[in-house]
Amino acid sequence: MLSDFKAPGNASVGEWCFSLAEELWPINRSLTGEGVRTTLARIKDELPALAVHEVPSGTAAFDWVVPDEWTVRGAFIEDETGNRVVDFQDNNLHLLGYSEPVDKWLDLEELQSHLYSQPDQPEAIPYVTSYYKRRWGFCLSEQQRHSLPPGRYRAFIDADLKPGVLNYGELLIPGETGKQIFLSTYVCHPSMANNELSGPVVTTAIAKWLLAQPALRYSYRIVFIPETIGSIVYLSRNLDELRSRVFAGFNVSCIGDDRCYSFLPSRAGNTPADVVAQHVLKHIDPDYKRYTWLDRGSDERQYCAPGADLPVATIMRSKYGQYPEYHTSLDRLGTVVTAQGLAGGFGALRAALSVLENDFVPLVTTTGEPQLGKRGLYPDLSQKGSGNSVRDMMNMISYCDGTRTLFQIAETIDVSFGRLLELAAPLLQEGLLISAVGETAERL
Repeated sequence: MLSDFKAPGNASVGEWCFSLAEELWPINRSLTGEGVRTTLARIKDELPALAVHEVPSGTAAFDWVVPDEWTVRGAFIEDETGNRVVDFQDNNLHLLGYSEPVDKWLDLEELQSHLYSQPDQPEAIPYVTSYYKRRWGFCLSEQQRHSLPPGRYRAFIDADLKPGVLNYGELLIPGETGKQIFLSTYVCHPSMANNELSGPVVTTAIAKWLLAQPALRYSYRIVFIPETIGSIVYLSRNLDELRSRVFAGFNVSCIGDDRCYSFLPSRAGNTPADVVAQHVLKHIDPDYKRYTWLDRGSDERQYCAPGADLPVATIMRSKYGQYPEYHTSLDRLGTVVTAQGLAGGFGALRAALSVLENDFVPLVTTTGEPQLGKRGLYPDLSQKGSGNSVRDMMNMISYCDGTRTLFQIAETIDVSFGRLLELAAPLLQEGLLISAVGETAERL
């Protein structure tokens, strides 16, 4: 059985994740540039074996091309008195992602064509990007936009768009077998909590937990990438190996609020990752939200696309696009993402990995039910109802004939895998159960 997460000091895993998210919050991340490198460097502090790769701008990746690198030194709008009415230094969401440089005076009417707001959320600054068409612009709240008086304004963006590199991080954790479990999260959104930082901080915590295990059955491939172009680039460089080794994978996104749990399947819908994720979520929250492949929107689009066909599912808290603060300045730490929410996301993902790691084919070693009472595993006073306390264990034993995995038994008797693993432990210790030889992952 895998040991628990050990955070530095006495922090809980949720507190640890929240603290790391606070550190990463101010960094201006995008598809490329210093923000991604700074983020990966901080994650590498926690995961020293993380390899940071560079892919030059202009590199072809399937039907895509790595874009130029974007560097921002400053951006603002100021009025005729020199008062800065919008300033990138106040909130990096104020700048349209991948804006080209500009320094010009405009009338308010002309400036409006370069302003972006969210009319249905008048207090929110929207997150807007233009990665593949050159333009410039500023994002501001609808309230602030309407408060701008007529007049002339200076729009100033000190930025570069020129050949550079796309960076991504990759961590390989060896296990007893070469079969791999794949985890992917993205590091390209600026200051937003659930739809960005929850993914990399929970993934970092999961990686630290895996690295702390004395032994792992499976190997792990964990990547921190820019969304979409990063996953496409990664696939273009690793597809053959991914297809030959990965039998289960999870896209880690939107996993830090405390409102609900959600599941989005792989395109196939019946891979080990799909089956395990639904089992885990059912026993954490029977009312978890089930989405379909038609609701996809993150990197599962690339990993599961025709030609890639990787077995990648998604465990989330509130799904991207389904909570009101999504892709706005309202997606904050402390209000949307909490330590408790991050701990819940971590726990769900850890539980799914624990199933894959710990599943086995149990075989009872006695003919007929074992005499559990003499081993202290069954009530020694027989009375109506006395057997209820061990009902789950007896049901489990009744299926331990060497033809089913423990996970399959858990599904059959509708008990969580984690509970059955606890019940199996003393039976294994007493020699009443043994592990029959079998490849469990292929049976899921």
